[in-house]
Amino acid sequence: MYKTELHCHSKEVSPCSTEDVESLVEIYEKAGYSTVILTNHYSSPVYKHFGYTDINEYVDNLFDTVEKMKKVANGKFEVLLGIEIRFNENCNDYLCFGVTEEFLRSNPQVFEMSVGEFHNICRENGWLLVQAHPFRNGMCVVHPDCLDGIEVYNGHVGHHSRNFIAKEWAKEYNLLQTSGTDLHYKTVPATGGILTDEKITSISQLIETIKNGNYTLLTSDLVR
Repeated sequence: MYKTELHCHSKEVSPCSTEDVESLVEIYEKAGYSTVILTNHYSSPVYKHFGYTDINEYVDNLFDTVEKMKKVANGKFEVLLGIEIRFNENCNDYLCFGVTEEFLRSNPQVFEMSVGEFHNICRENGWLLVQAHPFRNGMCVVHPDCLDGIEVYNGHVGHHSRNFIAKEWAKEYNLLQTSGTDLHYKTVPATGGILTDEKITSISQLIETIKNGNYTLLTSDLVR
């Protein structure tokens, strides 16, 4: 069986993280993961934090960091790109699997979109949009039609994500279910992700796997 992390952050792109890619490689190699999806934050607040003057600077850092982590991992496990995007309409965060470099460079105003507008684009392109930690404090409930799935297990120990509510919500509205550690600190164990019979080696394979339900959720009783 193969372990895939669906939600983690590195400090090169996500200022809320204390770990660089070298540290993440050490953490995930030790934890026995075969694939890690690096889902750094993509939002207006991060854009402003780093003082970018052009969206291409942000996109460069996003993709360069994934390539750097691949080099550090050196085949120990797969490293793939996802993003955790936030729109200016509220403080919700969404994991997007499949978004392309071309789209991000061509759409500098993406943060001004609504989640519904962005989800339409995801549908057209075959990407997946999953609301991260949907019942954490400060989050807003989203109409199920605007999502492909929700994160029913978020392993961030610094927040009360109410994973049990997310699980019931996913069942009620027939949404895809995902799990992720939401790792920011090396002091927190990697507990989230999915378990599959085959190693995940591409985002297209990941999307197909999740859509078909060919996985088991990784969770921990230590996180609410």
